[in-house]
Amino acid sequence: MIQIGVTGWGDHDSLYEGVPARLKLEAYASYFPLVELDSSFYAIPAEASIKKWIAETPSRFKFVAKAYQGMTGHQRGDIPFDSKEEMIDAYIKAFRPLMEANKLAFVLCQFPPWFDCQTKNVRYLRWLREQLRDFPCALEFRHHSWYSEAFMQKTMDYMREDDWIHSICDEPQIGERSVPFVAITTSKEWAFVRLHGRNKAAWQKPTNGQSWREVRYLYDYSHEELEDLAEKITSISKEVKQTAVVFNNNSGGHAASNAQSFISMLTITYDGLAPRQLNLFDE
Repeated sequence: MIQIGVTGWGDHDSLYEGVPARLKLEAYASYFPLVELDSSFYAIPAEASIKKWIAETPSRFKFVAKAYQGMTGHQRGDIPFDSKEEMIDAYIKAFRPLMEANKLAFVLCQFPPWFDCQTKNVRYLRWLREQLRDFPCALEFRHHSWYSEAFMQKTMDYMREDDWIHSICDEPQIGERSVPFVAITTSKEWAFVRLHGRNKAAWQKPTNGQSWREVRYLYDYSHEELEDLAEKITSISKEVKQTAVVFNNNSGGHAASNAQSFISMLTITYDGLAPRQLNLFDE
């Protein structure tokens, strides 16, 4: 089964005409069976929020929970915890109810572009995976060295050995601070594909005064590009029980429409979505 979704549920205006903010997750779950929870990167969610998300989604709905930024080395300043162990314990406590409700697909540990392939970083990966052993986990790199000729096989072997789901990325190719599309699975249960768009100019911080975060994922996949990805992802999906595909190209609001087009292209019909709310004048 290929399960398609997008990152977050709050910003996809094309899905929410007339829908109040408090009902957006329910509305989202009427279109897609899976969502990437990106807010957990910025702050570990409160228990009440987790319970609310569980209650507002159908029984088959799945969350990909992004690891908190302090867990993956993005946060360069102080973190609001006395130790990494305390931070990870708080994360585990927060997301255990989601796992117990069978709504956690896996945790996504996405590492920054400066996290390259060297011994100290491999040691950290082993340590982090042990801390999160109760959860299925996906691993995403942003530095090309992990996929270099010298380390590619070792990278994949390590992921299999330590039970990581390989995050397969479609993104701009700009050198060592990006990774290629490597269609290799390392888990029998899940494959994971993240589609970031192909905006080379915005992938690195722009110098024209624009907000980098606002433009980095500004990209609208063409029909031909989606067809090519459909062929690749269909092939990947034959190697695993479930495949999660997340569109992350939402700087211009394209993720939801691309995801809907992709579902149609693959002729997928999802059972168990939330009921679709009708607008006032719909028949």
